Amino acid sequence: MRHLQEEIAHTPVTPPIFVLGHWRTGTTLLHELLIQDPAHASPTTLHCFIPNHFLISESFFKKYLWFLIAEKRPMDNMALGWDMPQEDEFALALLGEPSPYTDIAFPNRVPIDPGSLDLSGLSPQQLRRWKRTFFRFLQAVQMRFRGQRLVLKSPPHTARIRVLLELFPDAQFVHIRRNPYELFASTNNLWLSLARKHGLQTPQHEDQIREKVFQEFRVLYDRYFSDCDQIPKQNLVEIRYEDLAADLVGETERVYDALQLPDFEAVRPQLEAFAAARKGYERNKWSLSAADHAEIQSHWGDLIEKLGYPVER
Repeated sequence: MRHLQEEIAHTPVTPPIFVLGHWRTGTTLLHELLIQDPAHASPTTLHCFIPNHFLISESFFKKYLWFLIAEKRPMDNMALGWDMPQEDEFALALLGEPSPYTDIAFPNRVPIDPGSLDLSGLSPQQLRRWKRTFFRFLQAVQMRFRGQRLVLKSPPHTARIRVLLELFPDAQFVHIRRNPYELFASTNNLWLSLARKHGLQTPQHEDQIREKVFQEFRVLYDRYFSDCDQIPKQNLVEIRYEDLAADLVGETERVYDALQLPDFEAVRPQLEAFAAARKGYERNKWSLSAADHAEIQSHWGDLIEKLGYPVER
């Protein structure tokens, strides 16, 4: 065990590709597309839910505890599995770091870790520990996928650009955005579904979740627009969910071109097969009242325009 710990500690991490974007903007879809490339890898659901020991227990979990994970996500029926790419934020939360994801367990309480979304609520000591824990986890994942470049996706990272650049100055970023009106309804459903399925309390205050969505969108994008210019222009590409959904392969090619990622044509067959397998997938459809539209506009009007969408009056 000591030898393994030393080997992890000496494992260099290649500057990752970070997928940025608010929840329900298509970050999972983009993540899955980018890891079709055999040169890329991602922490899996297994790695993120047993982050302390996956290097020694992965085969055991897959062989004997396969039944512990559902086949579909509760909010949108997308596939789940131990080997599917997963958000590293779950690993951070389970490693004891401050995270907004701890609120999933206690939907009726005030946030357990206020300021953890953009890390502004962490003391200098807590922030140093957060960085160490995050880097150490990525070292373990990199050790698992030697020679491959990590593609990381966690929506909270959208508000953490400065810290991510401190850790990885040469990291590259793909930011995906989506019509905020659709995003609002979908994100409310996300948090309610997770609370009902995985929470330790039955959610009693749906208005509390609604307010959470309003506040976190504001924090996420205020910080993103404040800090995104710190990323070298050649290391950031912006895409829209609507464009990606309409042309999975074409938009992925645009990401490769913008970031100068190699060997797109070699990956094209895998991407085309992935796109073909998704044919017929139907997204959830949402309807908003006039009062919803007015409230969204009052909370997010300026950010909607910054994201390049029309304010619906």
